[in-house]
Amino acid sequence: MDKFRKLRLSENLLKSLEEMKISEPTEIQEKAIPFVLEGRDVLGSSATGSGKTLAFGVGIVQKVEREKGVQALVMTPTRELAEQVAESLEKFAKYFRMNIARVYGGVGINPQIKNLRRSEVVVGTPGRLLDHMERRTIDLSKVKFLVLDEADRMLEMGFVDDVMKIVDACPRKRQTLLFSATISPDINELSRMYLKNPVMVSVDSYVDPTKLSQLFYDVPSHLKFSLLVHLLKGERAGLVMVFCNTRSNVDLVVRNLEKNRIDALAIHGGLAQARRSSVMKSFHSNSTRVLVCTDVAARGLDIKGVSHIYNFEIPKNSTEYIHRIGRTARAGKDGMAVSLVSSRDYSNFNKVCEDKKLKIVQKDMPHVEQLRVDFYSEKRRRFGNQHGQDNRGRRNYPRGGGSRYR
Repeated sequence: MDKFRKLRLSENLLKSLEEMKISEPTEIQEKAIPFVLEGRDVLGSSATGSGKTLAFGVGIVQKVEREKGVQALVMTPTRELAEQVAESLEKFAKYFRMNIARVYGGVGINPQIKNLRRSEVVVGTPGRLLDHMERRTIDLSKVKFLVLDEADRMLEMGFVDDVMKIVDACPRKRQTLLFSATISPDINELSRMYLKNPVMVSVDSYVDPTKLSQLFYDVPSHLKFSLLVHLLKGERAGLVMVFCNTRSNVDLVVRNLEKNRIDALAIHGGLAQARRSSVMKSFHSNSTRVLVCTDVAARGLDIKGVSHIYNFEIPKNSTEYIHRIGRTARAGKDGMAVSLVSSRDYSNFNKVCEDKKLKIVQKDMPHVEQLRVDFYSEKRRRFGNQHGQDNRGRRNYPRGGGSRYR
C-alpha cells in the first residue's frame, strides 16, 4: 500500500482498498489522483477497466461531507455502468458513512426520489437525471464535484443536449473531471466549455498486447453462424463475449445458440432494467459462459475473466474494435479476439485494418457442419425483409450467398 500512501489517500480509504485486495495503483490512478486531490479539473483518456473509478472516487469520498446535500454527481452513459460505479464508490466509502443514490431509467422513480433526499453522492444517466430535474426531486445547487464518465459514449448515444442541461444546472464553482476512451474534437469542445485549465491525463490501453492473440476467419456467409457454434463448443477456457452490431441480431444469435445447446444470454438497450441486471449477475457469477451484446450495452461493463472476444459482426472502425478486444488480456492474463469476416463485413473490416498497430492474423477455415438458423414466426416478417426471407418465410438469398447468420 506504500504507493497509495504516497498519493495521500486517507487511512479509511486505505483500509477499504486493503480489504478489497487492491495494493497498487494503476497508471490512470497514479497520474490522476494527485491532481484530483489538488482540486484541479482533469481531462482523462482511459479505457474501461483501467481503474478510473478509483481515480475520481478518491476525490469524492475524501471531500464530500455528510448530510449537506448532493455534493457529487457522476454521469454515465448506461445503467450498467451507473450501477458498477455506485457499487465501487460504496466499497471505497465503507468507512465514510456516505449515502450514494443510483438514478437511471427502467426502474421505478419513487424509490430514487426517497434516496435522493438523504444522499450526498448521485450516480446516474442523463435521461433519468433530467426527469428528476423536471420533477424538482433533485437539487444540484450544492454540487462541488462533477464527473462525466465515458463522455465519448454519451455523445455517441445522442445525450449531448441532456448532458449540457445537467451541467448548466450545477454551480460554476466546482471541480469537473471528464473521462473518455478517446479524445475527439467533440470531447475537446466539451472540455473547453466546462473544464477550467484542465490537466490532461492519458494512459495506454489496459490490454497487454503480448498476451492478446488477434485472428480472423474469412468465412462464407452461409457458414458464419455454424463457425461460431463450432468455435464456442471447442473453447472452454473462460468467459466469452460475442459482439453484434444491432439488438435484433443479438437476439437472433442467442436464440440459435440455445437451439444448439450453448447457454448464452443477451444484453442490449432494448431489455428492461431488471432483465439486464439479472443477465449481468448471471455472467459475473460464471453461471452463464457466453454473453452476446451490442457495443452500446457493453461499453463500460468491467467484466473480469473474459478469455475470448468474438466479433460475429465487424464494427465500423478500429476504435470500436479496440474497445471490444480491450475486454480480454487484462491483468496479466491471456486473451483472444476472433473476427468472423464474411462478404458483408469486408468494408468494415478494411476500415479496422487501416490501423497498422493492429496485428490481426488470418486463420484457415476449419471444416464445420452447416447448421440451420431458425427465424421465429412472430418476428419472421421483420427479419424476413431484412435478412433474406420473403413475407411468407421462404428463403430469398441474394446472388452469391446464403443467409448471413449461417
